[in-house]
Amino acid sequence: MCGIAGYIGEQPAGALLLNAIRQLEYRGYDSVGIATIHGGTLHVRKGVGKVSDVNAALRFAEMAGTLGISHTRWSTHGKPCQENAHPFVDERQEFALVHNGIIENYLELKEKLRKEGVSFSSETDSEVIVHLIARNYRHQHESERRSIKEAVLKTLQELQGAYAFCVLHQASQEIIAVRNGSPLVIGLGERENFLASDVSALIQHTKRVIYVNDFELARVTKDAVELFSFHGEKHPLHVKDIKWDLEQAQKQGYKHFMLKEIFEQPEVIAESLRTPHSAFAPFVPLSFASEPSTFTTQSARRYKHITIVACGTASYAGLLGKYLLERISGIPAVNEIASEFRYRDPLLENNSLVIAISQSGETADTLAAIRLAKEKGARTLGIINVVDSTIAREVADVLYTRAGPEIGVASTKAFTAQLVTLYQLAFALAGKKSDLPFDIIENVKKTLALNEHIKQLAQKYYHSQNFLYIGRNTNFPLALEGALKLKEISYIHAEAYPAGELKHGPIALVSEEMPTIAICPQDAVYQKTLSNIEEIKARNGKVIAIGTEGDTTLQKLCDDVIFVPKVDEIFYPLVLAIPLQLFAYHIADIKECDVDQPRNLAKSVTVE
Repeated sequence: MCGIAGYIGEQPAGALLLNAIRQLEYRGYDSVGIATIHGGTLHVRKGVGKVSDVNAALRFAEMAGTLGISHTRWSTHGKPCQENAHPFVDERQEFALVHNGIIENYLELKEKLRKEGVSFSSETDSEVIVHLIARNYRHQHESERRSIKEAVLKTLQELQGAYAFCVLHQASQEIIAVRNGSPLVIGLGERENFLASDVSALIQHTKRVIYVNDFELARVTKDAVELFSFHGEKHPLHVKDIKWDLEQAQKQGYKHFMLKEIFEQPEVIAESLRTPHSAFAPFVPLSFASEPSTFTTQSARRYKHITIVACGTASYAGLLGKYLLERISGIPAVNEIASEFRYRDPLLENNSLVIAISQSGETADTLAAIRLAKEKGARTLGIINVVDSTIAREVADVLYTRAGPEIGVASTKAFTAQLVTLYQLAFALAGKKSDLPFDIIENVKKTLALNEHIKQLAQKYYHSQNFLYIGRNTNFPLALEGALKLKEISYIHAEAYPAGELKHGPIALVSEEMPTIAICPQDAVYQKTLSNIEEIKARNGKVIAIGTEGDTTLQKLCDDVIFVPKVDEIFYPLVLAIPLQLFAYHIADIKECDVDQPRNLAKSVTVE
């Protein structure tokens, strides 16, 4: 959600932090701010709006000092405004703090501080933290050397919720950072160190990083990094090397990141097929988990039931995964929305396998679902895109997708990478060699070549205020994903239903003003879906079909058709997803929406 960045070293902090928050823009935000220390004085500048607009007025790069913290805020407590923007300072302006997450007991703490005479300048939960740290710092014994670390550790005992924050003091040359549920990474340099919510904010400076774990506090100076538990015990440092570079996270000539990432999907599939997971061979354990693994595709066959937990686009990949796992491996599977799974009492046993799917590996509800599954004795497996992310470290085993950095908030290539991994896993659990054909890559490329045709259809339909999406079998999760894409980036209302459910209510919505996207390739349910399209046309509904090339019946019946190449039936999802992504993209672009950073959304949902 919110983006945090920090720097301590010998370079001007303002310019570095400005660039860092630009790299974090994709996470979604409504206000920005930077705090630096120079000459023993705190300097804070913050404002509402895009980084470029706020920077034009405040000139962040001109801020003096070689130590600072910065923030992009995604509102939870309090509307977007100057007062609610980060960083926050205490009343004496000695401490500055930036925070990601939610402090659940902030109202109780705020009232307690008010009774102690503290005045608040914002509506946020975050401001409570900086006042608590300042109070605990000043209450330390005068005879002892005051410690910011100890003041923060004492503050942590009072906080309830999930959070990551960085704090600095005007008279100190250190940054104290903590993590409990929200991501935080430290970048290591020469006589300089960095902090961020996301590797993308620091990768141009260093590829050597330390991922801060939950319930860890970091003390960062320009020459050293120390990690401690929330009880003050020192922890060892585990340094990782990042394998991708900044160029992979640039637009490279495309108008938007989303369009670039849609067109990267052939390479994503190719990379997945070129480097199959070693775990997919019998008896070979998964090698990516933080702990030694006993999971093999042969031992996994003892699991009598699979539960998939995920949110948003990943949950639709999970629903497709349910179909694939049952059809290919014969193991019963269910797909659960993680935010619902965590708040009921799921029946899991030690012969249950729970699979978490997450692009970021930081999704709060999915992480909580995995922790609940572990408590109930289930085996856990992650399908994750970000190496060493929290979920990747929490699960017993992890399969890393190979999508590379995905910047657009609306997921596209990560969805495809998740599907490819689910195909591979399903075949492996069935004891079969992966049947994913390499010619699927050429068929995806052929589908991408329909871009201009889809753009013309978007021009025809962008004025519509509502859309209906329908599909059967594996086409139903695609309908859900297509409708979500349209909602996310164009702000047009869209609903998705199994085509067979039309007569049970949704057909009442059909009219000339509400187009239907019908996913109807020539598969086992083709004739059934065709009948549903007939029902819509009989009620004067407009239909845009996505079907198999050469299907003259579909062409005659529908108002418009997007034809994809004919592939083996089970692999249709990999080509059918492309037109749905492009249609949503072009409608949003025509409407001049902020495609890469849709309103109210964040790339990594790290709070409930």
